[in-house]
Amino acid sequence: MTGRRGLLAVDSGGSGLRVVVGTAERGVLGQRESREPVRTGARGIDPDHLMAQVVPLVRELTAETRIDRLDTAVVGAAGLATLGDALRAELPAALEREFGIRRVALAADAVTAYVGALGTGPGAVVAAGTGLIAIGTDLTRWRRADGWGHLLGDCGGGAWIGRAGLEAALRAHDGRPGGSTVLLARAEEMFGPMPGLPGQLYPRPDRPAVLASFAPEVAALAGHDPVAAAVLRAAARHIAESAAAVCPADGAPRVALTGGLLKTGDALVVPLEEELAERLPHARRVAAAGDPLLGAVRIATELAAGDLTLPGDSALLSVVTGAGD
Repeated sequence: MTGRRGLLAVDSGGSGLRVVVGTAERGVLGQRESREPVRTGARGIDPDHLMAQVVPLVRELTAETRIDRLDTAVVGAAGLATLGDALRAELPAALEREFGIRRVALAADAVTAYVGALGTGPGAVVAAGTGLIAIGTDLTRWRRADGWGHLLGDCGGGAWIGRAGLEAALRAHDGRPGGSTVLLARAEEMFGPMPGLPGQLYPRPDRPAVLASFAPEVAALAGHDPVAAAVLRAAARHIAESAAAVCPADGAPRVALTGGLLKTGDALVVPLEEELAERLPHARRVAAAGDPLLGAVRIATELAAGDLTLPGDSALLSVVTGAGD
């Protein structure tokens, strides 16, 4: 079948990017991915590098699905809010030149995570992995909390938990109050003697991931180590505080949690549910429906139909149409 007008959805994150093409009527028809993350540089996210990866994948998909025209594209990108100036300035024109696409939405990955989890209704989503960010909307504006990175924030995320656990290990090594000999023993199993830890950790460009690698160990020890348990309770409090900061205060909003951190188990999930119930008694906890790629597909579908009700935001969600549209 030929002559179909299609949609393009892109999810660009820290581990690579995924590309989907489909139609508003039939949904997703094909998917490809690249394991190479889009580069960032002095101008922020590199639009040329993103296009260099997207173009061959889209060519393959349109040939495979027999879609001969793409009308609408949604690109969800990690770091768009703070590193997206070049992408916003150049990507819509590049997509129009390459594929004839005249309707483009650029979205922060927090927005696509929100829409993937909750759709387009009011509520709040916390994305908790190595880092942590919360985003919410009452459908008039977006609110964001945290997501400031492992040095300045991401409180309650995997890197934060791992760092807190290693701090407790170092306190025990030094003989300072608040230490945990249990966490010290586990840290030395993973990283060797503690005096060598700073030299291992500080020079590494993947420092957040290294810190986060200790988070499962903290969770595993929380059942019989009170210091580890306290770290998980503090993480739960931080996560709930971010959710409360962005959740609409009125109505009956939904709240969803996404990300791999939730796999750490009951040591985090149980206190987190308690904290959320205390801070957001009016909100309803729901399971996330899907991931950021599903969010990009949902936005593309509504944008193509002229039904997009999400609020615009210069940093988080912007729509660009071609000249004359």
